[in-house]
Amino acid sequence: MADGRNQTVIMEFILLGFGDFPDLQILLFLMIYLATMAGNTLIIVLVVADQHFHTPMYFFLGNLSCLETCYTSTILPRLLISLLTGDKTMSVSGCIIQLYFFGSLAGTECCLLAVMSYDRYLAICKPLHYSTLMNIRICLQLAAASWLNGCLAVIILISFLSQVLFCGQNEIDHFYCDIIPLMELSCSDTRLIILVDFILTCVFILPPFLLTLISYVCIIATILRIPSTTGRKKAFSTCSSHLIVVTIFYGTLIVVYMLPKRDILGDLKKVLSLCYTVLTPLVNPLIYSLRNREVKEALCKAVSKCGFHKNVQRLRDNNLA
Repeated sequence: MADGRNQTVIMEFILLGFGDFPDLQILLFLMIYLATMAGNTLIIVLVVADQHFHTPMYFFLGNLSCLETCYTSTILPRLLISLLTGDKTMSVSGCIIQLYFFGSLAGTECCLLAVMSYDRYLAICKPLHYSTLMNIRICLQLAAASWLNGCLAVIILISFLSQVLFCGQNEIDHFYCDIIPLMELSCSDTRLIILVDFILTCVFILPPFLLTLISYVCIIATILRIPSTTGRKKAFSTCSSHLIVVTIFYGTLIVVYMLPKRDILGDLKKVLSLCYTVLTPLVNPLIYSLRNREVKEALCKAVSKCGFHKNVQRLRDNNLA
């Protein structure tokens, strides 16, 4: 354990981010953030407003979209501000708060993706029992458990982290406050925190990932028995897209948080972090919802209805004139 008595205690950190081409990063991350917020907000509005989407599948999709808007907003706005102003500093307390929200939302997404895969497994492999096994009460319990598990578990880690002293170098070679880069700047004994972090990571990543894989294996096996070639191709295309996105999300989390620390993996892990912080929130609305025929039809109806109301209002205005 390093002795921090003769060293200056750090009160703020400098997030180095990606360094080069700040103007290009501003444009890129701004477009990604706006697209992510628009796509996920659109799904939330449709699920809430349209009674056709008051089903377990869309209930969980609405939760996922709500989660993604919060998840992205914990990282990208602060990154954009630092790129626009050039101020890359963040207080220690602000860094810990960002870490809490990021960690809790990431843990919630791990659980929620597993719940969604289980829901699809029941719908496709157990259709006769689906309404009984996935009723309103169970849906609420599964969604609440996902959110509570993610939010409460990270409190354990934060309670240990809040007692840590940081001294010496204050530069974090990352674009957000993450646990491993933070531990490298600590002058306290961090072995217990690293152990707790590893245990929480294993609990929140491995079981949901295995449950998701098993669910989709069963789903694909059921799909292959569909007699209609067209129906089989359509179902397989949808499930394969889901599985690819889920694998990218869990896979990059495993590489970043569960593989042993190696200097050669430092920059690679920072790039891979973009997959679960930026990429999956961006593509989830497209993969899970906007490719769905029902969602497309609802969007067309909403757009046509807006157009109809505008035409009616225009006619009224003309008549009044």
